[in-house]
Amino acid sequence: MIGYRIIITGIVQGVGFRPFIFNLAERFGVKGWVGNSDSNVIVEIDGDFQRAADFIDEIRKSAPVLSLIESIEYNEIEYQGFRNFEIRHSQKNSKGPVFISPDVATCDDCLNEMKDKSDRRYKYPFINCTNCGPRFTIIKNIPYDRDKTTMEYFEMCDACKKEYTNPSDRRYHAQPVSCHQCGPSLSVADETGKVLQEIKTSSQCIGYTADMIKRGYIVAIKGIGGYHLACDGLNKEAVERLRCRKHRDDKPFAVMAKDLKTAEKYCAISTAETKILNSPASPIVLLERIDGDILPDAIAHLNRYLGVMLPYTPVHHLLFEEEGFPELLVMTSGNLSSEPIFYRDEEAMEGLQGIADAYLTNNREIYIRTDDSVTRVFKDKEYIIRRARGYVPKPVSMNVHQLLELEEDVEIPSVLACGGELKNVFCLNKGKNFYLSHHIGDLENESTNIAFRNGIEHFKRLFEISPKCIAYDLHPNYYSSQYALSQPDIDKIALQHHKAHIASCMAENRLKGDVIGVSFDGTGYGEDGKIWGGEFFTGGYYGLRRAGHLDYVMMPGGDSAVKHPWRMALSYLYASEQGVLDNIMEIVAKLPAFKDRSREEIIFTLRMLEKKINSPFTSSMGRFFDGASALLGVKTDISYEGQAAIELEYYADLCCTEPYNFDIENVNSEEGFKVNISDIIKQLVNDILTGNGFEYISTRFHATIADMVLEGCVNIRSRNGLNNVVLSGGVFQNVTLLQLTADLLEQQGFKVFTHSEVPANDGGIALGQSIMAIAQMLKRGQQDFPALED
Repeated sequence: MIGYRIIITGIVQGVGFRPFIFNLAERFGVKGWVGNSDSNVIVEIDGDFQRAADFIDEIRKSAPVLSLIESIEYNEIEYQGFRNFEIRHSQKNSKGPVFISPDVATCDDCLNEMKDKSDRRYKYPFINCTNCGPRFTIIKNIPYDRDKTTMEYFEMCDACKKEYTNPSDRRYHAQPVSCHQCGPSLSVADETGKVLQEIKTSSQCIGYTADMIKRGYIVAIKGIGGYHLACDGLNKEAVERLRCRKHRDDKPFAVMAKDLKTAEKYCAISTAETKILNSPASPIVLLERIDGDILPDAIAHLNRYLGVMLPYTPVHHLLFEEEGFPELLVMTSGNLSSEPIFYRDEEAMEGLQGIADAYLTNNREIYIRTDDSVTRVFKDKEYIIRRARGYVPKPVSMNVHQLLELEEDVEIPSVLACGGELKNVFCLNKGKNFYLSHHIGDLENESTNIAFRNGIEHFKRLFEISPKCIAYDLHPNYYSSQYALSQPDIDKIALQHHKAHIASCMAENRLKGDVIGVSFDGTGYGEDGKIWGGEFFTGGYYGLRRAGHLDYVMMPGGDSAVKHPWRMALSYLYASEQGVLDNIMEIVAKLPAFKDRSREEIIFTLRMLEKKINSPFTSSMGRFFDGASALLGVKTDISYEGQAAIELEYYADLCCTEPYNFDIENVNSEEGFKVNISDIIKQLVNDILTGNGFEYISTRFHATIADMVLEGCVNIRSRNGLNNVVLSGGVFQNVTLLQLTADLLEQQGFKVFTHSEVPANDGGIALGQSIMAIAQMLKRGQQDFPALED
């Protein structure tokens, strides 16, 4: 007889792994022990080789559903003479990788207990077990034990303690385990935040909240990662009232459906979408709406998709069980415009005054705020839009040595990648594991900036990472860049925004070597000081070279042109008519886009273009979409990012249509080719003046952009033979364009790679910044690395 020491790495804590090992050992008749060490599970057993091999094989086959095994390593040790098998207390002694489970939707076993009148947790609003419940949002430090979570303040009753300490029980070491007697409790408050003392029990709180919503009121509901604002999704007046109070003019609301059958009344749902809706992550899924005036227009005006999620906390399920409760809720983040979601009770009750008519809250602290994740399906594969609850902090793990073509003994440095300005997500890596943060938001105000700074410190502490370098965006005015530059005594690497987009998509697809990268985005500071966003690249992690771009036009008023796309429409007319004002004014007089604009502001804008005053040059594809949308009269002013392009897509179809003509002109070795767009604008204007409808013109415009990508990639392939095409950037959230583009490229023999694990928008660039910074750090002073092309 000999002994074996087994080390299991991955998401193996807080998911019932130790009791699983305990029960497996009982089944196999092996003696020894199991325990946590940092983020690993350690097992020591006595036994012969065959029994140990069978035991390890069964671990791989039957691991708990929420676990994610990264590796199982084992080695022989001395025979210990164990007399039984036991679960030992957690240890903390290494600096290895750390894995923490994301927050998980309530499992079926807990739901069945919650609905069982004979169960002691009947209607308990915080029911959970090792297979479900809060994780990331309540953990303060590792290892994941109760005293290092926000549940440390709730002492377990004897019945809960018995479950918690019984390895055969589903709640063995489920850190949030509790019940009516010993756990957190609900309370309700009025519109001023005053707690209503007369409503004492959880059942009364649920009943009061349900009644308020049924009567058309807006209630702020505390969830796993923060507060939601909820109202009856089928009550037109309630939805419009919420939109008005939140000053959210047009941006679509997400909804929560009672169940899948309810969601199918309003949306077409595929098998892949059903799987994601019902997954433990339980994100918001963008689903194609069913035609007809079924829902209030105020939920999602001029948007063919509806963001739908299913109930994922016990409170959600209890509300939907109330008699007469609506089958569909609007559930939007409880925040003020452009600010992070509220997660602390006092701040929520102060900040949401004037919006919420009541509050359903509780006394379980949220340690780290986390928004709902947003995702969709593209070609039967998940295509994530916002990565947060249910996904974070699961790392993106990759073989960095293989991707960067390194010797195995090369140490991978840790990098803090600060991300961008909008939809900010930062990233910290520890070896091959890249921990992308939850969605922080737009770094445009102090509260979001504080969340950004606090999040970085929390991740550094939680995952025990001391970065050797900070990677940041080239844009000098981004808060994330200013933060990076302000950090003392650490190397800093600036990386171009759109190159980071391409690297992020390469990394998540585990690509190495050189690719063709197409990065279509709204805004990003270019290496020539202009605003990029319609870029073609060649190269890889060690360097990307600009191979082509959309022709430059001016942005009159700078950022003002983003909020007022009619300004971009004028700019494209100015470019297509070569600045001849008489010609431009003649066209303007005929276009519906300018019917509400005074002659004075049109002339003023044209003079800005003429004199190049506050009119930076841009190659942005996002701005091109804005300009087309405004010229067509779809959207001339916006109230949320990307609105003009989103509403233009609403009218587009995937049917075959003739694209507009354009030409590609080779410029020089630094800029590569440029795509001339003047002819596109002239043809589009002619279609408008001829009387062609929104559907025809939008479809033709989308087909043109897809054709543009194809022609650009063919141009590049003819010169260097590259065949792998990577598509990234926020514009490729437009699935109509993405579908058309991917189909065209594949028909011409290109291999196309898109996003899945991380967003195509700016929420994904931190991953690209990380891997490019690592490549540059390792290249310094070395002669045997691939040449840096730029």
